[in-house]
Amino acid sequence: MPDADPPPRPPTEADGLQVLVTAGEAYPALERAFLAAEAEIIAGFRVFDLKTRLRSPEGLAVGQTWFDLVIHTLRRGVKLTLILSDFDPVARPRLHRATWRAVRMFWAAADLAGPQARLQVIPAMHSAVVGIGPRLLFWPLVRARLARVSRWLCRLLPAQRRAALREMPGVRSLLTSPAEVRPRPRFLAMPLLFPATHHQKLAVFDRRRLYIGGLDLDERFYDTPEHHQPGHETWHDVQLMVEGPVAADAQAHLESFLAAVAGKAEPLSQAPDREGLRLVRTLSRRHRRWAGRHIAPEPLVTEIDAAHHAGIDKAERLIYVETQYFRDRRLARHLAHAARRNPRLQMILILPAAPDDVAFEGSTGLDARLGEFLQSRALRILRRGFGRRLFIGGAAQPRRSRARGRAQLRGAELVYIHAKVSIFDDRRAIVSSANLNGRSLRWDTEAGLVIERPEAVTALRRRLMEHWLPQDAGADFFDPDRALLAWWRLATRNAKLAPARRRGFILPYDQKSAEAFGRAFPLVPDEMV
Repeated sequence: MPDADPPPRPPTEADGLQVLVTAGEAYPALERAFLAAEAEIIAGFRVFDLKTRLRSPEGLAVGQTWFDLVIHTLRRGVKLTLILSDFDPVARPRLHRATWRAVRMFWAAADLAGPQARLQVIPAMHSAVVGIGPRLLFWPLVRARLARVSRWLCRLLPAQRRAALREMPGVRSLLTSPAEVRPRPRFLAMPLLFPATHHQKLAVFDRRRLYIGGLDLDERFYDTPEHHQPGHETWHDVQLMVEGPVAADAQAHLESFLAAVAGKAEPLSQAPDREGLRLVRTLSRRHRRWAGRHIAPEPLVTEIDAAHHAGIDKAERLIYVETQYFRDRRLARHLAHAARRNPRLQMILILPAAPDDVAFEGSTGLDARLGEFLQSRALRILRRGFGRRLFIGGAAQPRRSRARGRAQLRGAELVYIHAKVSIFDDRRAIVSSANLNGRSLRWDTEAGLVIERPEAVTALRRRLMEHWLPQDAGADFFDPDRALLAWWRLATRNAKLAPARRRGFILPYDQKSAEAFGRAFPLVPDEMV
């Protein structure tokens, strides 16, 4: 049995709210929550890979991977319900296959746990579909993608091909029979297209404990706050663990959101304030009227978007944001308007140097280029509104990278940022699964917490700032009125130094590279990326 990884620093905790930075802190906490559950666990994730290694000493006492932990949990009589996102089999065949492979592993775990195992695994495709008009328009592109999947299947050995088709039921139905011999797209196949997904990442334990944020469970996402791994293996993320009544609100959401998205029930009313904590969501469904002409789903609940706009309106000194994408031009305009209205307002925005598929896979597709175009335009709006009161930073390790292009930043190994955190002064913070793009704010299923406990908000902001800064960072870096200048000076100084001589992770964001890469596609809605 492998040894546990070196223990990370203790997670920050304030007002009963535990802040977990990177999977190095979050995965052990999730393992302990599974082990401590007495009766029931319900969860919703985009990715939940049971091959992920266990990290905590308590977890390693029962096995080596999450497959072993799930068997152990089921054998203890705990009821486990998991709603796992499924994906468009043509647009995202690898993710579609990964979902169904995970489903098979869960049921294998239940078989090994014995007849008393109480397991429900729901592979959930979002109910919204693209209308017939746009499907006809995009049919040549869709057919080309399906043909690409067919060619990949043809290159596999027969046994591998059969296994792949078992794990890709959405693809199998679009191929001629017998697909196991020579997979080819059906001549007149016009598959349904699913523009939205369930992107949330949360779990509720015994209706009283909640784990929520931006982090899925997968070995690829494992990183520690020190970010010692190669750039393509780093993954900065933030989760929260909290006990109290807000967990019951999250449970009610998980039990009801599929019916709301399917149009079979109305969504739950907005959750009440629970002593400074409130659950917020994004939900959408298929358009009920004139459905044939729509690409986009119909927004049902946009509480995360509304919480951001409310936080902007009340902010007076400093807005601090970490996000994987900043692509929503509506939000950018609201921020710019607030900056013009209040000359004291400053903003620190931390972004990855490039999207992961662009940086590490060399993607040049439509979605990658459109995403960078939208982000460049949104950042231009911010710069016009804030002027010198805006700092946009990226993150890289203080060591040289052999990579080229956008897989490095100023010659250094990247730190890939996947967190979704927005903090407004010391009054309000939002930690969720939602990026600041139209997809997360209006299309996909998302969940998060609004925190309005001043002590917890201040502790959260300091913990996240400390993560990026040198250990000897002075008080100026954390003061809402002086932080922006201190961060800007540090990033500018780091950019002029060799990677090994830099202090902390912070560098200026490379907006010129993003603008050069981005492309507009007028027929595609902004929310697509």
